[in-house]
Amino acid sequence: MFFNLPTLLTWARILAIPLIVGVFYLDVHQSTRNLTATVLFVAVALTDWADGYLARKLNMTSSFGAFLDPVADKILVCASLLILLQQDRVDTFVALVIIGREIAISALREWMAHIGASRSVAVHMLGKVKTTVQMIAIPFLLYDGVLFGSINTLAWGRWLIWIAAALTIWSMIYYLQKALPEIRAKAR
Repeated sequence: MFFNLPTLLTWARILAIPLIVGVFYLDVHQSTRNLTATVLFVAVALTDWADGYLARKLNMTSSFGAFLDPVADKILVCASLLILLQQDRVDTFVALVIIGREIAISALREWMAHIGASRSVAVHMLGKVKTTVQMIAIPFLLYDGVLFGSINTLAWGRWLIWIAAALTIWSMIYYLQKALPEIRAKAR
């Protein structure tokens, strides 16, 4: 369904993305921007878990929701990476790898659906782990401070986002390997 509770949560996630970006244009202290963006990001990221849980629990899964959910995740991650790049908290190479992979795999999935082989590039656990690491790294980078008097979130976030970039490359190779036999078969 186009407007059930899980899908509305996904739409809310998409609509909240400009709020996270907009925080960095407010005329407030940097630490206030960082905290606000972090809290917003975490709340928005939690709706990703909530919409999937509710869709399954309430038997409200839909093909539209299955399409929209990863789109919302990709926009959230890409927008956050661009802000972090602007704030000089993430390396350009990392941002390019992650954003480039999202575009490439989205195009691959579209092509595979076009040729009737979308099952070969269905979401895999490796992609879920990659997304989880990204969703942990980004709030650390957005916060850019010290938690509990000893956790340097920028340092931890940078390590985690590099791990996410490595998982990004690994998962892209995995999906390409799964798709290659189908692509070769259709090219003949």
